[in-house]
Amino acid sequence: MPRKIDVAAREQAVWPVRAHQGEYPSRAKAIEAVARQEGVESLRRWVVQAEVDAGERDGQASEEAAALKRLKAENRRLGDEP
Repeated sequence: MPRKIDVAAREQAVWPVRAHQGEYPSRAKAIEAVARQEGVESLRRWVVQAEVDAGERDGQASEEAAALKRLKAENRRLGDEP
C-alpha cells in the first residue's frame, strides 16, 4: 500500500515547479530538477493533480476523488447490512 504523503510536503514540492516552469526548457526538465532537489519520485503525478485541482487540466479533482471513495465505502458497508 502506498505511503500517505503529508499535504503540506506535497504542496511544497509542487510549488517550485509551477512557479519556475518558464525558467526551464520544458516542463519535464523543471519537474526533473525539482524532484532531484527535493528527493521526490512522484512529483510529476503531483504536478498533474495540482493542475487538475486548479482547473487548468481535465481530470478528477482531489475533492471529487475523496467524495467518491467515501461513497463507495458507505455502499460497501450498507451492502453488508441485513
